[in-house]
Amino acid sequence: MTAVLNTMSEVRRLRRTSSSSRGPVLGAVGVIGFLGIWELVSRLGLVDSRFVPPASEVLVQFGVYVVDKAFWRDVGSTMLSWSLGLAIAVIAATVLGFLIGSSRIMERLTHSTIEFLRPVPSVALIPLAVLLFGTQIQAGLLLIVYAAFWQVLLQVIYGAKDVDPVADSTARSYGLSRFQRIRYVTWPTALPYLMTGIRLAAAVALILAITAELIIGTDGLGKQIAETREGGAITSMYALILATGLIGVAINLVVRFVERRTLAWHTSVRMEAAG
Repeated sequence: MTAVLNTMSEVRRLRRTSSSSRGPVLGAVGVIGFLGIWELVSRLGLVDSRFVPPASEVLVQFGVYVVDKAFWRDVGSTMLSWSLGLAIAVIAATVLGFLIGSSRIMERLTHSTIEFLRPVPSVALIPLAVLLFGTQIQAGLLLIVYAAFWQVLLQVIYGAKDVDPVADSTARSYGLSRFQRIRYVTWPTALPYLMTGIRLAAAVALILAITAELIIGTDGLGKQIAETREGGAITSMYALILATGLIGVAINLVVRFVERRTLAWHTSVRMEAAG
């Protein structure tokens, strides 16, 4: 019987190893296939190469940017706006989310305001941002914080409201203070929701950082994309767009890694790892 169980365990381990190794391979095949189609479409004249240059030319230009110090300064400016805006949004939304989600009175008081402000697109605030801050970094931060804030706030509110009433009553019966109940009962329940909100907010923050640089003209990759477009350097424009895409992929991978490490104890993560 023990031998059978060991064999089954080994089979499951091999399946997990095979599945984890297939993922990156299939992803690489998909990227190569996309680049190949892009190259053919441009080379065969199916689209005007003046507007959609071949993938090979874009990759060469991207390689030129990689060794260009000015490019990395722009990347640094974009990442600074992204990280500051995301940090401010996460901290503010987490604190408010716990306050609102833990109090029925606060939820009722803020529900209408949240439902009114949440649908307002961040780009609609661009005139206000320019009026207040011009082309300084604060203008981009206003857009980033506003957009990312709602992603985290709603998730934290849902998480704080999802606390098991039996667990909360048990904590009260044992004489735990409000802070202790938040730490030992509410926090573990809301943490998966918070991590989901951060993952969503990280992507939204990058989008708004690039948007602010494109439209407002704050320093960063978005500003360089706008300048290459206006100067007719279409290949350089596509290379910069490719760079923003790669940054987005890197951010997503890092956030997912942090999420898995933070929630290693959670059932969903353990089931994912077992599968």
